[in-house]
Amino acid sequence: MNGRFITLEGGEGVGKSTNLALIEQCLRERGIAVTVTREPGGTALGEALRQLLLTTEGDAPVAMAELLMMFAARAQHLETVIEPALARGEWVLCDRFTDATYAYQGAGRGMSMSAIGTLEALVQGQRQPDLSVLLDVAPEIGMARAAARGDLDRFEQEQQDFFQRVRAGYRERVAAQPERWLVVDAGEPLDAVRAALSSQLKQAIDRWLV
Repeated sequence: MNGRFITLEGGEGVGKSTNLALIEQCLRERGIAVTVTREPGGTALGEALRQLLLTTEGDAPVAMAELLMMFAARAQHLETVIEPALARGEWVLCDRFTDATYAYQGAGRGMSMSAIGTLEALVQGQRQPDLSVLLDVAPEIGMARAAARGDLDRFEQEQQDFFQRVRAGYRERVAAQPERWLVVDAGEPLDAVRAALSSQLKQAIDRWLV
C-alpha cells in the first residue's frame, strides 16, 4: 500500500517549522513511518538550488530562472526522495510543494499560471498531495515575526504587496480544491494554532486509517 503525501504551506512567519514538527509527531504517535522533507531542497541538488534562490548575495535570478530552478529541484526531489518513500508505504511530509510555486512565482511574481501548469504536468505527472495544510496569517504579522528571527533571506526582503499577492494566491488554491486543504488561522497564539491543527489533522488521518 502506497503512503500518503502531506504538504505544509504558508507565507513567511506563519510558524511552519514548529507546526511541521507537530504534524510529524501526530503521525509517528499513530505508528506511521514518515519521511520529512522540504522544498526547495530535500536532496543535495535541491539544497544547492535553495541556497542560490534564498541568498541575498550576487545577482538575483530573473523570474523565469527562479521558476525553472524550483521545478528542477522538484524533479530531483520527486524521483529520488518522494516517490520512493511513498512506494515503500511511508507517508511523506513536505514543507511546501507546487502550491507554493503557484502562490510565490505565479501570484507573487506574476508568472504565467498556464506555464506553471505545463511544468507541473511535465515534472510530476499526476502526483498531487493527498492533503495540504495552509497556515494563514496576515502578511504584516508574518513579516514582523520573520524580522524578529534575524537576517532575512531574499524572499523575506520582498515588499508587503508581494506577500499580499502570495496570500491571495494560496487562497485561490484552497478555493479551487477545498477538499484537499486544511486551513488554520496562524495569527492566533501558538497553543490555539496547535490545537486547531491537531484536531483537523486527526480527523483526516482517521478517515485514511479506517
